[in-house]
Amino acid sequence: MPVPEVTPLSVRWWSAAVRAVGVLVGGVRRARPGGVARPGRASEDLGRGLALRGTVWPGGEAAPYDGVVLVDADGRIARLGPVQAVPVPAGLRTLGRPSCWVGPGVIDAHVHLAFGAAEEALRGGVVGVRDLGAPRRDALRWRSGHRPPPSGRPYIGVAGPILTAPGGYPSRSWGAAGFASFVATPGVARMVVRSLAGDGVDLVKIALEPGKDGFWPMPPPVVVRAVVDAAHGAGLKVIAHALTVEAVVRAVEAGVDELAHTPTELLPEPLVDRLAAAGVTVVSTLQTFFCAGTGAGRPAAVNAAALHRAGVPIVYGTDLGNAGTRPGVDPRELDRLADAGLGRLGALVAATERAARLPGIRGRTGRLVAGKPAALVLLAGDPLVEPGVWHRPLAVVCDGRIIEPLGRTPATLNQTGGRQPPDDLLGR
Repeated sequence: MPVPEVTPLSVRWWSAAVRAVGVLVGGVRRARPGGVARPGRASEDLGRGLALRGTVWPGGEAAPYDGVVLVDADGRIARLGPVQAVPVPAGLRTLGRPSCWVGPGVIDAHVHLAFGAAEEALRGGVVGVRDLGAPRRDALRWRSGHRPPPSGRPYIGVAGPILTAPGGYPSRSWGAAGFASFVATPGVARMVVRSLAGDGVDLVKIALEPGKDGFWPMPPPVVVRAVVDAAHGAGLKVIAHALTVEAVVRAVEAGVDELAHTPTELLPEPLVDRLAAAGVTVVSTLQTFFCAGTGAGRPAAVNAAALHRAGVPIVYGTDLGNAGTRPGVDPRELDRLADAGLGRLGALVAATERAARLPGIRGRTGRLVAGKPAALVLLAGDPLVEPGVWHRPLAVVCDGRIIEPLGRTPATLNQTGGRQPPDDLLGR
């Protein structure tokens, strides 16, 4: 999470206060800690199965085409292809129309479910998330692991508490209530990492944050190295909160695997090249920097473009729970990635297939593949033309269930000319 700099009261504490009194923020009711969503339409079984009609994007570098996706009663993709090649069985419920979009659901690689609703995220087209900082007990309660997620929730990977120096970030701001775990020495670092690994976390997060005045304690290089070595020894990857040049240098020298944010201090070209050579992945979280009002957005965007040009993998992540974020897919974040040089299709790849490969995400491929479980969305239009269609998905099909955030679509459509769904159900 970016450092709160606007007031002593962090955005997350404000979000918690808003939830406590049940105030509507930006039209969405915030969840209570633990990701309990506002009342809404529950997911339902797929029955005999489902056909989805529209512009089909299988994911990756594949070109979208006018097509159909058939999902069987068990939630697997039975078949997909062009309209002429995929006949829809008579009587099968069919959603969509030629102007709709059928594609993989999104993976948000950086969220904080203590300050954002998991159920709302799924209804908004997010089929998998990674919680990158929560009290241990909460994180383990949310974690999906090898089990299918509970009905109505996305797949959830967790890091547990954030490792930091005694008194370091975020222990004296938004993370004071169990969100941080102190690692003062290499020995303590190894012990804490072994404990987290024993609990079953999916990855380890360490904070390298000097704070606005530059005097917040950070774990020294020897401790960061001990964290990385212990995590790798336990088969876990390490992600670092590192926004400054000094912090990024410390992270890459210790061998961390990911950066939790695009750094907000301009990175010198040799450091960008080191990140590329080390194979470090960067989670975007660009939009929240622009929303924070601290001036961090512009240098972060410059860094994202430089990292992309150098070949550093950038994946979609919003830092859900921070300034300007909301549950569900954020088209502004996708456009920030597009503007960094990925283009709109590349931004979707970063939010689907590339993000699905990250540690902590299982059971999601970020693609539509025949024979594999469906984790897909139906949108009212083409997000490559108008990313805003992500605000109101027509349907999310995931883990053998269908969620229709706008209500069940009674009309069906087949390639021989059935009834069209009413326009108001297509988000128009």
